[in-house]
Amino acid sequence: MTHFTDLNLHKQVLKAVTAEGYETPTPIQAQAIPYLLDRRDLLGIAQTGTGKTAAFALPTLDHLVQAGQNRRPKSTKVLVLAPTRELAGQIAESFQTYSKYMDCVTQTVFGGVKINRQIRALEKGCHVLVATPGRLLDLVNQGAVTLGDVEILILDEADQMLDMGFIHDLRKIIARVPDQRQTLLFSATMPKDISDLAQKYLSDPVRVSVAPESTTAERVTQGVIHVANNDKLQILGKLLDDPDVDRALVFTRTKHGADKVVRKLMAKKYPAQAIHGNKSQSQRLKALAAFKSGDCRILVATDIAARGIDIDGISHVINFEMPNVPEQYVHRIGRTARAGRDGISISLVAEDELYYLRDIEKTTRVEVDVLPAPEGCEELVLPTPDPNLRVRKPKGPARRSGRPQRGSRNGPGASGEQVSKAKQRSRKRPGKNQRRRDREKAKA
Repeated sequence: MTHFTDLNLHKQVLKAVTAEGYETPTPIQAQAIPYLLDRRDLLGIAQTGTGKTAAFALPTLDHLVQAGQNRRPKSTKVLVLAPTRELAGQIAESFQTYSKYMDCVTQTVFGGVKINRQIRALEKGCHVLVATPGRLLDLVNQGAVTLGDVEILILDEADQMLDMGFIHDLRKIIARVPDQRQTLLFSATMPKDISDLAQKYLSDPVRVSVAPESTTAERVTQGVIHVANNDKLQILGKLLDDPDVDRALVFTRTKHGADKVVRKLMAKKYPAQAIHGNKSQSQRLKALAAFKSGDCRILVATDIAARGIDIDGISHVINFEMPNVPEQYVHRIGRTARAGRDGISISLVAEDELYYLRDIEKTTRVEVDVLPAPEGCEELVLPTPDPNLRVRKPKGPARRSGRPQRGSRNGPGASGEQVSKAKQRSRKRPGKNQRRRDREKAKA
């Protein structure tokens, strides 16, 4: 099949596709859509940026047209689960675009915003509900939405949902969805947890894979620069000075690291903004809008954005800090080279990150080329490490639960006010020896 007209989509859906200028389906679309039109369960393995949103949105809308577009209060016919707010919003935008010639109401619910507004929006029901698992459960528990009318369940970026600890929420949600349904599960990677999830919740699924698991985007030119941690900011500045850098997405491992990089860049007059989990939803949307429009050409992000940013025109992805999970590298560099374009990925690797680089190369089966130093930074670049050099996995910081023991008022999870009061009590209350001396004085 070479054209969307060959896929037997409903004319109202096809009209929207044509209006968007789509002519030739991507491999994941060409393979998945015929099975989904036949109401088959599907396990799709595809990297981000391959067009999988349209691969599940178009046949889903086709089903809504064919089955009738009635809706009931506080209910939905299609439930799409996504791991992040950004991804949920972008999926909802795609559904709205593809359904503009049909009567289809799409609602989006996620955390970080007031829940009352979402409760009011769901009162009349909707055809398509795109949600993050945590906020959806909150709404279900409050009786704002029921899942008994769901006919199609879609799990997008399922591997990231598991990485983010949503497995228990997923189980609770799926338990409330009818057993007689069509289930679609899409993932960029195929770890054992995803295989187990598919085996448990999908019925005789067809598997569609358009790329080997955990491989990197073919149109991304990858490179690495070996540099000391203290010199990374200077190297980053030189890279951003390149006129070929139209829009750059810079990745750090931590929220604090992202804010620090933005402060340093802004001090040097580089237009940059940060996006991470500590930012409010309005701040994240504002930063994304500025980056998308080109008003801000540098966006510094944590891995929360690795699959939540779908913006054409990102020319460069720069790994300021290497991810400690190889699959995250795949998702990071997948932010560039979208919509058939080429892209460039540059990783700044310090000595203590060599293990992560070797792990990435082993997982992706790609040896990343070593790049020359940017002009004026030759003395900052470290020699290329011996490939036979054995490197140890860095030790992560000690984990703390942050939860005080039962009955404790000044455990590790206590607030500053609680700790202060505890100290005051300890100062006021005399010790055991002092109390003994006081008793002896009283007797005398």
